Parts: sequence; C-alpha cells; structure tokens
Amino acid sequence: MKRVAVTGMGIISPIGNQVEGVWNSLVKNQSGIRHIPAWEKIKDLKVSIAGCCQCYDPKRINRKDRRTMGPMAVMATLSTLDALAQAGLDLHQPGSDSSQLNSSKLKIPSKQTGVAMGSTTGSGQTIETMFNDFQETGGIGRLEGTAFMKIMNHSVAANVAATLGIRGRVISPCCACATSTQTIGEGYEIIKNGHQKIMICGGADDLHPSTAGVFDVLNAASRKYGQTPSATPRPFDANRDGLVVSEGAGTLILEEFNHARTRGAKILGEIIGYNTCCDGAHMTTPQAQGMAQCMEGALESAGCKVQDIDYINAHATGTRLGDAAEAHAIAMLGNHKIPVSATKGYTGHTLAASGVMEAIFCLEMMAHSLIIPTRNLETIDPDCAEICHVQKIIEKPLNTVMTSNFAFGGINATLIFKKYHNKKYQDRNDHNKKELP
Repeated sequence: MKRVAVTGMGIISPIGNQVEGVWNSLVKNQSGIRHIPAWEKIKDLKVSIAGCCQCYDPKRINRKDRRTMGPMAVMATLSTLDALAQAGLDLHQPGSDSSQLNSSKLKIPSKQTGVAMGSTTGSGQTIETMFNDFQETGGIGRLEGTAFMKIMNHSVAANVAATLGIRGRVISPCCACATSTQTIGEGYEIIKNGHQKIMICGGADDLHPSTAGVFDVLNAASRKYGQTPSATPRPFDANRDGLVVSEGAGTLILEEFNHARTRGAKILGEIIGYNTCCDGAHMTTPQAQGMAQCMEGALESAGCKVQDIDYINAHATGTRLGDAAEAHAIAMLGNHKIPVSATKGYTGHTLAASGVMEAIFCLEMMAHSLIIPTRNLETIDPDCAEICHVQKIIEKPLNTVMTSNFAFGGINATLIFKKYHNKKYQDRNDHNKKELP
C-alpha cells in the first residue's frame, strides 16, 4: 500500500479566499455570517442570515471554460488553481505570482492525475432560472445549452476536470455534508491502492435561499440571532438554535508520498486513515452509534488507538439533536481528554465544502501547533458536556488529528491526518510567529 501526502490546499470561504487569510480569521475569532436583506422578502422564510463568499475573481478562469459553470464550479476551480500552485504542480513561469494563476496557463493531461469532487445539488440559481422560465413560457424556448452542465450533480468534478485537461479518474460523491470528506477519502484510497499518483479532491456549494428554506422547514435553522449574525451558529452551546447555511469551496491535492518526495514537494501532512459508513436508521435523525462506528473504523484504518489522537475537529453544526449525538459519539470512543472543537461557528455550514474546509483548518492547526476554539461556545450544554471542549486558543503540538462529517441519510465520514516534519523546510511556527490574542 502507498502512503498519501497532502501537498496543496485552496479555499474560497465566508472568512477568506486564501489559506493564510482564512487562518488569520480563525485566530482573530472572526465570523463570516452576514445578514441577507433580500431573504426577508421571501414568503414564509424565517431565516435572513448566511455565510457568503466575496471578492473572488471568476475571470481567472477562461471565459470559454466558465460558460458551463455555476458559482459552485467557479469557486471549486479557483480553489483548485490555488491548491495546485501551492503544490508546485502549475505550469506558470517560475517566480510569477501564484495568486494570478489562471486556467489558460494550466493543463494537467497526465493519466496519473484524477479528480474527486462533489456538491449537494447543482447550481441553485440556475435551477431557479430554468423552472421560472419554463413556468412563464410553458416551454423550453429560453433554455440555455449550457444549463445542464451547471445543474448536473457532477458539475463541480466535470468542470474542474475539463478546465485542467484531466485524463485520469473522475468521481463525484454527492452526500451533502459528508461529500468532500468522502471525496478526500476516496482520493486517498485510490492513491493508496496504486491507481493514481495525484488526486484533486474537494467540494463546493453555492448559496440559495431554497437550501436555507429546507433547514428552516425542518426547524434546524438558526432564527434567534437575525439581528446579531456573528452570534450564531453556536455549536455545543446551551443557547444554540440551529445551523446557518453558507457557501464555499475547497481543494486538497493528494499525492503518492514518494512521488511528492521525488519532485521536492513540501508535504503539508499525511492522510493515514479513512472510513465511511451509514447509520441505516433515519433520514434526518442523527445516530450516535453510527457516528462512533465511523470514527472507530477510521482509527482501525489508520492503525491508531484513540489515545493517539491529539485533537478532534467536530462536525457540530449548531442543531440541538446533532451536536448532542456527536458529543455522545466522541465520548463513546473512550478518551474524554481529547480536545474537541467545531469550526462552523466561523463559517456556517458550507454543506459539500464543509469537510474539505475543516480538513484545511486541521492541517493549519497542525502546522501552527494551535487548536482553534469553538466560536460562540459560551455555556456548554449539559447534553454535550461529556467531552473536552476547547473554548479558547490552545498552544499544543498536534501530530495526529481526526475530522468527521455527518450527513442526511445517516451518511458518516471520518479522516485522520498526521503531521509530517519536512527537513528541507523551516517549520512555519518559527516563521513570522505572531502574539496570540
């Protein structure tokens, strides 16, 4: 079996569009949740806050390539360009600014490179436009030839692959909140078993009020904090009242370990374990037993014991049932001293992008030897109190971390990352270290 390294990361998020900027937002306790005035005009929708991505430049992607992309595919492509640049796999001129890398300068025709990316649905805005046009005209006269490419479930994977000229495997899991955790896990197993040298993995979703409406109807969306958006979501907190829907994208470049070492790449971390499983119980009610089974399977996959885990990044979205079930599941692992935090208090719930974003947060925490606390966790709910919550930044070396995501349908997915000490590169802890707040 092959070892699998992470050599590149890219992100478009409500708290920033570059990994460094996103890390600074986390350290500074900044929220990406905003008031959306337009949503107040939507009949029966009781939610008016969300996490929006701003200031990214779609024109970094060639106009020809953008024609088949909805916002989610645009964000996924941009995060991929940045991840490839960090990995040193781009074809731009040495010394040029990687932040200006665009799709016209980058093609990866190797059969040894694949893509694993997904989204929850296709582009919400495109779907709305299509149905509005059909209802108004009674026909398909306004239907654009590129519309289907924006709304198909594998839109993100297919558009990224086409833009980059990918000739290896392309797969597109579609499991809502667990999507990009699965794409990373599938990419890991593909490389581990020798089928590809490089996998471009991640996920994306764009923002649409219909998504917020789904959670609103299920009484799972945060409503109390419309006038104070940054005060929600509140994972594990006694005063939590639901999740906040957000948008975004993220990409990890996974690479066969020796391939990365041979070309002199900086290794950001290793994936050493992965598991995915189903509760087999209920479409919307979370099951602690299934979550625990998934995490235990990931530990077995990694050859680890729970005592080896230095930190757990929780899925916790801020819902009453979900957070309590997850806290119980983590407690079932048997080590109540593992620091646990949830990062959706900063970004909201980015759906298919949440797994890859949280993987990036974990890799950054390992790189900086810092644990980012759960934002808005002021009063720990007694139903969630059986685990070791992180409520302020902790300075601690992190060698092995676990991150999980749990989706509708009882779809569970867990990854385990291990820190790699690059002898060739100075540890970023020693470079430009800033005083903590």
